[in-house]
Amino acid sequence: MKVKNQIILALDVEEKNKAYEILDAVEDYLDTIKIGYPLTLALGPEIIQSIKKDYKVNIIADFKVADIDATNEKIVKTTLNWGADSIIVHGFTGEDSVLASKNMAEKLGKEIFLLTEMSHPGADKFLKPVSLDIAQMGVDLGIKNYVAPATKPDRLKKIREVVGDDAFIISPGVGFQGGSASETLKYSNAAIVGRSIYNSQNPRASVEEIINSIKM
Repeated sequence: MKVKNQIILALDVEEKNKAYEILDAVEDYLDTIKIGYPLTLALGPEIIQSIKKDYKVNIIADFKVADIDATNEKIVKTTLNWGADSIIVHGFTGEDSVLASKNMAEKLGKEIFLLTEMSHPGADKFLKPVSLDIAQMGVDLGIKNYVAPATKPDRLKKIREVVGDDAFIISPGVGFQGGSASETLKYSNAAIVGRSIYNSQNPRASVEEIINSIKM
C-alpha cells in the first residue's frame, strides 16, 4: 500500500457538504481517507460509495470491529461491499475474531488493519499492557497492516519492532492530539490527521503545512 505524502485524512465530520468541501480542498495532496462512525451514522453507508465515486481516494473504514468471529465477518463483508478498500479491526477480541475479519476481507480482495494500541491516554490502562501481544498475534496470522499511536512514539517504535520493517503502519493522533508527523514517520508509514485539517479555516493550507513539516 502507498499513501500520497504519507498523510491520511480522518474525515470525522457529519455533513456531506462539509465532507465534500474538505475533500475538494485537499484532494491534490491526499489520496487516502479514513471514514468512521460520525460520517456513516449521520449519512448512512451510502456515503462511502458516494465518496468513492466522486473522488479518486482509498477509503479505510474506521469501525474498530470488535465482536465475535461470526459478527465480525458480517460487519467486514457489509462495509467492504459498500466500497471501502480496507477496514480497521480491534485485536483484543482474539485470534478467532481477527482471523474471521481477515479471511472475509481477503475473500473480497481487500484488507484489514489490525489495531494494536490507541492514541488517547485512556488506552494506557487496558490496551497498552497487551498491545505488543496483539501485534505479535497479527504477525502470526500473516497480517501486513497495523494501527499504532502517533501520540506515543516509544510505543510506536516497539510495535514496529514486533511487526517488522515490511509491515505497513498507520498512526492516528497527529496534530490536535499532540503527535508530530515527522516524528511519527520515523516508525510509521503514514500519519493520520483529523481535527487539525477538518476543523481548520483553511484545510488546504493545513495539509501543506503538515507536508512541509515532514520535509524539514
